[in-house]
Amino acid sequence: MTAPLTPPHQPPHDPDWPPPPPPALGPAGDPITAAEVLQGVLVTVVSAIAGALLGVLWLNLAPRVLLISDGKGVYLRNSEGEAAIGSDGTFVLLALAFGAVAALVVFLLRRQGGVPLVLGLALGGGAGSLLAWGLGTYFGPARDVVAHAKAVGPNVTFEAPLELNLAAAAMLAWPLAAMIVHLALTALFGPRDPEPEPWDRAKAY
Repeated sequence: MTAPLTPPHQPPHDPDWPPPPPPALGPAGDPITAAEVLQGVLVTVVSAIAGALLGVLWLNLAPRVLLISDGKGVYLRNSEGEAAIGSDGTFVLLALAFGAVAALVVFLLRRQGGVPLVLGLALGGGAGSLLAWGLGTYFGPARDVVAHAKAVGPNVTFEAPLELNLAAAAMLAWPLAAMIVHLALTALFGPRDPEPEPWDRAKAY
């Protein structure tokens, strides 16, 4: 009989003999679970609903553009005023704050993060901003300026409709703030990856 060709097993306490390799993982890593998808959907829905609060705050805090009519036309009450820019700035600042708070809450509740949560923050922030914009303009001053001017009469100051002159940029403020703050919190305070096993370090060399 011939001796077996396999080498004898080394004792487990021999420091010169590396441990056996770990089982191979799939090329895509850990799959996204149904629970993570559900959490992302929940973040999207809650963020979108929070847009109603943003709309109320914008409606009450944004500076107003004042108009006046002479019976023939409608003019700015103060042609050098910056109320229109202030309306945009108020919305953007509020949206940035909402995005930062949303990211902080999501991180505190789910430190592991994940793609569904980040997508939920982005999509929910965009939906919330759209809802805030719609509510602010709908419940704000009348949008028909000519009819409003006729209703109040000539030489009477009235408020212009609440608008966003830089609507596209304002809509991005909330989702961008949410993703940036969440990324920063995850990088600074999120769970760290475990140290590589001795077998992985041996393969690296």
